[in-house]
Amino acid sequence: MIGCRKRLKRRPMPTVTSHHGRVQLEGTTKQALEVGRNRLVVAGALFALTFAALGARLVDLAVLTDGNEPRLAQTTGTEAFRTERADIRDRNGVLLATSLATASLYADPTLVLDPGEAARRLAAVLPGLGESELLAKLSAERRFVWLRRNLTPRQKYAVNRLGLPGLYFQREERRVYPQGPLASHVLGYTDVDNHGIAGIERSFEDVLSVGSGSPLVLALDIRIQHLLHTELTAAMLEFGAIGASGLVMDARSGEVLALVSLPDFDSNHAGGASPENRFNRATLGVYEMGSTFKIFTTAMALDSGKVTMSDGYDATDPIRVSRFTISDFHAKRRWLSVPEIFMYSSNIGAAKMAIDVGTEGQRAFLGGLGLLRRASIEVPEVGAPMVPSPWRDINTMTVAFGHGLAVSPVQLASAVATVVNGGISHPATLLMRPHGSEAPGHRAVSEQTSENMRKLLRLVVTDGTGRNAAAPGYMVGGKTGTAEKSGAGGYVRKALISSFVAAFPMNDPRYVVFALLDEPKGTEQTFGYATGGWVAAPTVGRLISQMAPIVGIQPIDESNPELQEAMFVDLSPRGTTLASY
Repeated sequence: MIGCRKRLKRRPMPTVTSHHGRVQLEGTTKQALEVGRNRLVVAGALFALTFAALGARLVDLAVLTDGNEPRLAQTTGTEAFRTERADIRDRNGVLLATSLATASLYADPTLVLDPGEAARRLAAVLPGLGESELLAKLSAERRFVWLRRNLTPRQKYAVNRLGLPGLYFQREERRVYPQGPLASHVLGYTDVDNHGIAGIERSFEDVLSVGSGSPLVLALDIRIQHLLHTELTAAMLEFGAIGASGLVMDARSGEVLALVSLPDFDSNHAGGASPENRFNRATLGVYEMGSTFKIFTTAMALDSGKVTMSDGYDATDPIRVSRFTISDFHAKRRWLSVPEIFMYSSNIGAAKMAIDVGTEGQRAFLGGLGLLRRASIEVPEVGAPMVPSPWRDINTMTVAFGHGLAVSPVQLASAVATVVNGGISHPATLLMRPHGSEAPGHRAVSEQTSENMRKLLRLVVTDGTGRNAAAPGYMVGGKTGTAEKSGAGGYVRKALISSFVAAFPMNDPRYVVFALLDEPKGTEQTFGYATGGWVAAPTVGRLISQMAPIVGIQPIDESNPELQEAMFVDLSPRGTTLASY
């Protein structure tokens, strides 16, 4: 036992000394305690400095700094949310088009473990993707295949939950149109790669794709756009029309506040729209406008000096030229003064006035109004007018009442704006003009002719074919238009283009409003008529009553003697020197 006993080594005890009643440690114990104490002091100092810095920053933010101080944070946020494509807004700042960040799903087929299983599970969470289609992509001998572009956040989350190897997301942007179909023909749309392929999106591709952060501001007022869209939709349904279009234009600047073409489409899903729905009737469609063209014929005759307001023409009998017969829809069968020709919409009187001016004079006048060339409006979908060639005397007479020459609604509205605004032609524009800037333009009609035409247009609404367009308090003036559509072998009597163009208030015109219905059908309320005065004029009148307060036009007393005197028109012809044909 003694031989097996091991000696135990004892740890050295710390040396303790006593000095005047105090105990002191020496050796390694003393050294360890000093190291620990030093570390605690350093750590405490660091904590104290940290809390002092935080406290100083809090005092700075809460007490010493302006509430708008985080400029760097705002700048950083703007940069973080800046998109590759600029926004589009209306004249009041309402968002019409913007871009949102999205995720697109792609795969590296070489890293997909089980293509069949992956295809089955993906098809379950991504509706619209077929399992066979996915299987073909996931089995491809490639390193990259797109599976689905622009996923929603829910779809991305669902794919992530699957945990499938070989699938990846790429950040992209998707163009979004918050107003849906409301302004689709103006805005257009983009393709899957965010490149504009129609409307404003295409025309301003270079500007929008820069992504500078500054929005493109349009002249559109989405409130007026909504009213026009609603009224045209209601009229189209009421009269069974196959289509409709309309616009509202600032007569003083050419700015287009609203432009609608029906049927339309949703720019968010443009790929599924039919060609008919994507067709822009307001700018690309060209139509024979019927009697609205008498505005230009009458203005032309007065502006030429060959006809005065006191002249008259014999409208007793139809005009027969070769195999053509020109007659009046509601014939008066008597002499008509120039104001009566306009008020009663006499084709005979209009044709005779045009012949007095002559073919060359007619072409020059219509050309000055921009009716013989494409409209300058900023969308790629712009139709070219259909002009007679050759332009013979019979064409001069038929063009006088709106047959034989086809123009777009935006061309007609722009020309009417010129006639009523004092005679200055301003190019139509979908862009908001800079505040205070003068709209470009040139004189196309004399001031005196413009004044006379305002009186005549007012006369049509108070006493003529446009009574249904009246909007009490807003001094509406305008002109009806009804034209038969051309078809195989000639015109189709039952297929009409019915329209109405108006301006208000006629004592100082601010806006031009145009509405067109394609092949409307008469109803019991219209006594079977489907002409412009019955189907389009009421639409314009309702629109004006609703939009006038929005644009700040106050109603006036239309019975005011001064206004009535200013708009007075003498209907009796005093001159009978012109040929009666």
